[in-house]
Amino acid sequence: MTHETTNAAKTPSVLFVCSKNSGKSQLAAGLMNQLAGGAVTVYSAGTKPGKSLNPQAVESLTELGIDITGEHPKPVTDEVLDTVDAVIILGTEAKLEPRDGTRFEVWDTDEPSERGIEGRERRHLVRDDIQARVQKLYAELTGN
Repeated sequence: MTHETTNAAKTPSVLFVCSKNSGKSQLAAGLMNQLAGGAVTVYSAGTKPGKSLNPQAVESLTELGIDITGEHPKPVTDEVLDTVDAVIILGTEAKLEPRDGTRFEVWDTDEPSERGIEGRERRHLVRDDIQARVQKLYAELTGN
């Protein structure tokens, strides 16, 4: 019996986590999905999932042609944690224990509301900060 080996590398995978999985982690997942086009398997979840998506997050992605209307807040599961190559926590509210062998990062993302910036401008600043971080992560995960 012969054993065939393939040169195809495993598709890298990432889990984006925030506390409610209604805003920042959904933003990061939507941006990564658009950028990667299937080259990275993307998950998002919350440590305390909310009831619905943040309308500002949905709108800021819609402005880039990214539709996440089918998404909903989901809890973090051991099944996903056991399969992903990287876990990215957005913000300081969500808490998870790092896992051996899994890349683990906390992105202390921009929070313009702390500087009195709200509405559309806040939405764009948050999205642009996360987008820059997602682009860097994509390059690291894929070697592109």
